[in-house]
Amino acid sequence: MTASPDFEIFDADNHLYESTDAFTRHLPEAHRRLFRFAELDGRKKLVVRDRITEFIPNPTFEVIARPGAHMAFYAGRNDEGLSLRQLTGEPMACIPAFRRPEPRLELLEEQGIHATLMFPTLASLIEERLIDDPALTMVAIGAFNEWLHDEWRYDFAGRIFATPVVNPCVLDEGIRQLEQIIDRGARAVLLRPAPVSSDRGTRSPFLAEFDPFWARVEEAGLLVCLHASDSGYQRYLNTWEGESGEYVAFRPKTFVAVADDGRAIQDALASAICHGMLTRFPGVKLMSVENGGSWVGHLIRNLELAYKKMPNEFAEHPREVFERNVWINPFWEDSLHGLIDLIGAERVCYGSDFPHPEGLDDPVSWYDEVSDLPASDVERIMSSNLRSLIAA
Repeated sequence: MTASPDFEIFDADNHLYESTDAFTRHLPEAHRRLFRFAELDGRKKLVVRDRITEFIPNPTFEVIARPGAHMAFYAGRNDEGLSLRQLTGEPMACIPAFRRPEPRLELLEEQGIHATLMFPTLASLIEERLIDDPALTMVAIGAFNEWLHDEWRYDFAGRIFATPVVNPCVLDEGIRQLEQIIDRGARAVLLRPAPVSSDRGTRSPFLAEFDPFWARVEEAGLLVCLHASDSGYQRYLNTWEGESGEYVAFRPKTFVAVADDGRAIQDALASAICHGMLTRFPGVKLMSVENGGSWVGHLIRNLELAYKKMPNEFAEHPREVFERNVWINPFWEDSLHGLIDLIGAERVCYGSDFPHPEGLDDPVSWYDEVSDLPASDVERIMSSNLRSLIAA
């Protein structure tokens, strides 16, 4: 039986399931065919431009896997070697609490969660599939953010904080959208941990050319969430496997599971530090969400080695920058002791990944899993750290 903590729980990773018009409701007429649904073998599939995407097997979310259905797989307790489809078992109808904030708030009350960040699910595919066209990327993101505000608001009752997508690939438009997001009361935003598109090829969003964007983020005090996404790394993995397909969620492969151990988030944070953005804007808050925590030691070691070899290339020690500007939401199944030893409990935030099948079926049950930690650390990780990060 799950114990009841004596503090308010702040969950850094909840998800919504988008309606079928999430990408299209606010699309300009000139781009009305950018996203659409097509029927293939009796199932609806999402078409982006003129290509069917399998990124999410059921993009309508009319039926979904039960929350936590894949827990045994991700906890490494799949002794029978069952596939995710077998572990999923009988699917469930998507309930209103996964679609709208009012019933979701009721569910949070039942679960014992005070507040949560709310991330999209299907929207993770947008930027990679439009990576060759920065202007079109901004059109699609702007349309999705309008839908998100329609359906969820960015701050619902001070307890559900939906995360609009930000991208500075077209700087003036990125700042314009950012200003609108700020005006609408957002506390946190979603930035894909990946390079952004441009007319000159992809580039880091942390390069100096994007400084006006980051100056406004810092001024507004926004929490920038680098949530796991389709970061475009499938193309590199494909070179090893002789394939050319897209990244597909919920379709694990052994080689990918071993080779892609937090690569995208490591590269993103290395860029934010090595390209100097976090030194130029020391008040920017970056939080890694649903990327795990096992990669943190590897990144910190590499930052320290680079500093020893090239100290003059850094305006300040890179590890100090990491510890000042970065927070980590590890996987629920991760061991926390090594991560806390590295960066301290004050830099770790709990997240349940509810209601995804790889998340927790009962978000508050994680409280029992960390009973061996000091009570003050548990309270920081499950409550006060995120509370402070999204404080108005």
